[in-house]
Amino acid sequence: MAYGTDGAELPEKIGGYAVERELGAGGMGVVYLARSRGGRAVAVKVARSELATDAHFRERFRAEVEAARSVGGFHTAPVVDADPDAAAPWLATAYIPGPTLSALVEAEGPMGEARLRQLGAALAEALAAIHRCGLVHRDLKPGNIIMAADGPRVLDFGIARALESTRLTATGMAFGTPGFLAPEQAQGLEVGAPADVFALGAVLVAAAGGSAFGAGTPMGMMYRSVHEAPDLGAVPAGVRDVVAACLAKEPGERPAPEALLDLFAPGGPAYVPTMPVPARQPGRPADATPAQHPLQPAPPAYPPNSPSPYPPVAASPYGPSPYTPSPYPPAAAIPNNPYAQGPAAGGAWRQAPAEPVTDIGFVGVGTDSSLVIDALGIEFQADNGLELQFGWAEIGRIEYAVRGPKLLVVTVRLRAGAVHTWTLAARNRSRLRHWTQDLPLILEYYA
Repeated sequence: MAYGTDGAELPEKIGGYAVERELGAGGMGVVYLARSRGGRAVAVKVARSELATDAHFRERFRAEVEAARSVGGFHTAPVVDADPDAAAPWLATAYIPGPTLSALVEAEGPMGEARLRQLGAALAEALAAIHRCGLVHRDLKPGNIIMAADGPRVLDFGIARALESTRLTATGMAFGTPGFLAPEQAQGLEVGAPADVFALGAVLVAAAGGSAFGAGTPMGMMYRSVHEAPDLGAVPAGVRDVVAACLAKEPGERPAPEALLDLFAPGGPAYVPTMPVPARQPGRPADATPAQHPLQPAPPAYPPNSPSPYPPVAASPYGPSPYTPSPYPPAAAIPNNPYAQGPAAGGAWRQAPAEPVTDIGFVGVGTDSSLVIDALGIEFQADNGLELQFGWAEIGRIEYAVRGPKLLVVTVRLRAGAVHTWTLAARNRSRLRHWTQDLPLILEYYA
């Protein structure tokens, strides 16, 4: 079954979930707000038709869903259901109320050092949990971080690797968001857990009110992430060195998420078990059934609203929790916040919109020039300083041809009549083969 991206084609149900409305659309497909039979709100992501026909995508999608289930909901929006074998594969996650980090920073302004440290530690914990399950997020950014009442939640990790593994995002192409892509990711090389640490550093720069690799075109930002030092001017001095370490060009030079916890929150409270284990009695095996602790009789029933017969609970010997009250304001307290939760006009419950899934894009990195084709259009950049970009409204036709063992010639014919021809020199024949396999799909997708 194919699902559209407009209200006229809104499905009534996906699996056992009643669809209420569309939340967004992007490279993977369409995201819907839906309800379980018990009334729970979920975000259901449905794969696009071209992905649904890719057997490799289905195989990886199934594996990634199983791995994502094990991450748990403490750091993420937990995966609650999925059907990789459906005509249009889908994934349902719990719907987390709250603004995205990007919306929060836009509404409140840059974060200071204390909040950046707390944010960095929380995201490091999230990445550590994700990486332990064999996952790599590959698209960590402020728009994929929900600032929930109990701390940040990382979204959209469950399908990242499955989507990247399809032919639409094969070797030589980039999946993710320019400005947050690690150098190896921007160049279409092998991507591992250190790429997420790089993105975390860029996220913290954004939370501080800056931009690690400036603004402008996707190609320009990716070029700067590969070749130029990040701009850390907005980052408070107390955490600047940690953020700089995250943004190291070489993956092996970036700290692991577990090490980041010590850097963001040094000297944290010592762990104290919440359920003390009684000391073992002499002469009794450690794994013996605790028969010496008989069940207590059930307490008597008391009429409703009567005073409690139990004494008040004593204050915790560990002091107040460092996590309460939440450092993040309720969404409703942010002026003009589109993510605010609560009764809307007429008493209906209004759910927060999800940010669109990142669109796929082609990145061809040659020996002396680069080419990007994405939702915005086409962009060409050469080492001699030449840089050209055209939006889809300007483009009449895009053609390409292979010249020799390593050369790809791309011609852009504009509606106004101008013609531009560029040549990409691949590093090897394998890279050229990947380009020619994927370009038809990308052009059919966008053109």
